[in-house]
Amino acid sequence: MADSPTLGSWETWMDRFFVWSAYVGLAISSAIALIGRWDEKTAGLAVLAALWTWLVLSRAGRPTELSQWALRIYLVGFFAFGMALMWQSPVFLVYGISGFYHAALLRPWWTSFVGVTAASLVVHATIIINDRRLSAWLIYGGIVAIQTAAVWIGLYGGARLTDVADERKRTVQQLEETLAENVGLHAQLVAQAREAGVFDERQRMAREIHDTIAQGLTGVITQIEAAEQSWGDESELRRHLDLAQGIARDSLEEARRSVQAIRPGPLERSRLPDAIAEVVAQWSDAEGVEVEVHTTGEPQPLHPDVEVTLLRATQEALANVAKHAGATRVGVTLSFLGRAVALDVRDDGVGFDAGRPTAEGHYGLAAMRQRVEDVKGVMEVESAPGEGTAIAITIETEGAVDE
Repeated sequence: MADSPTLGSWETWMDRFFVWSAYVGLAISSAIALIGRWDEKTAGLAVLAALWTWLVLSRAGRPTELSQWALRIYLVGFFAFGMALMWQSPVFLVYGISGFYHAALLRPWWTSFVGVTAASLVVHATIIINDRRLSAWLIYGGIVAIQTAAVWIGLYGGARLTDVADERKRTVQQLEETLAENVGLHAQLVAQAREAGVFDERQRMAREIHDTIAQGLTGVITQIEAAEQSWGDESELRRHLDLAQGIARDSLEEARRSVQAIRPGPLERSRLPDAIAEVVAQWSDAEGVEVEVHTTGEPQPLHPDVEVTLLRATQEALANVAKHAGATRVGVTLSFLGRAVALDVRDDGVGFDAGRPTAEGHYGLAAMRQRVEDVKGVMEVESAPGEGTAIAITIETEGAVDE
């Protein structure tokens, strides 16, 4: 089965048809007219008509690309020769029919209508050539009008349908290009989302490692150093070693839970106020620093992410006290304020310039602030050299959910 013609080959065939329809129509008409009776005038007109088509139409190239003025000049000559030949013999209407095809190339559309009308006048001229009565003219005018309207409507409708089809092709092509672009954008977005997910997971793991393993190791080292200072005091040495062992086990368990994205152990066992109290008590025993814990307001269920953020913030604040503050007293207050929950951690330590955090404490505070901002909260740090430090965290609870 042969392949269907491409658009380019179809246009080539149409160009050939427009040219050869005039030659073929002229040849058939001439053959019929001259077989029975040779007429030099008819033969001469036929030769001139063929020469006119060759000079103006054939030599100009493709009819579909011919300039409108050249096409109009050609049709004027074509209709003149057509009418003259029809006057010689009615069979030349076969030649005149090709005028409809050429008139279809005229633009704008009103010139095409004029061309179709001229072709109809030529084709049906035999009606009035041999009969000059009014009735013949009326019949002639009626046939020309009906045929012109029918042919022109057909041409115009076909052209409109072609335009619609072309527009649909362009639309389909644009849709295909858009779909292809969307596929590329989708792939890019997926890659970016994957990279963002990897980055977020790295950030989460960095915070969890800092809040569990790093703090745990710091606590273990602190207890081991204290044990070294207690060498010779059996009971005190055992107490520090037991604390170091407990901190190591708790840190290992928390690290495992972090890797598996499980809630911290204290929150699994207790509600938030009790979990904070548990963490504070363990820290106070390990560091030997007095801590006062208060809960104000009516406790309410919070989103798990909010509870984890507040618990980790408490742990980080206490870890900073142990590493930097040299405090003798610490206060931790958890406040349920209806539409918000607040956490305040205060110490009477050495303090620091809050506008210029030390390099050692910078990451812990930055990680804490990032956690708070991730749950749409606000964190403020107030401190000055020799005046202790206060960390205040406030988180809206509009989106609080039941546990």
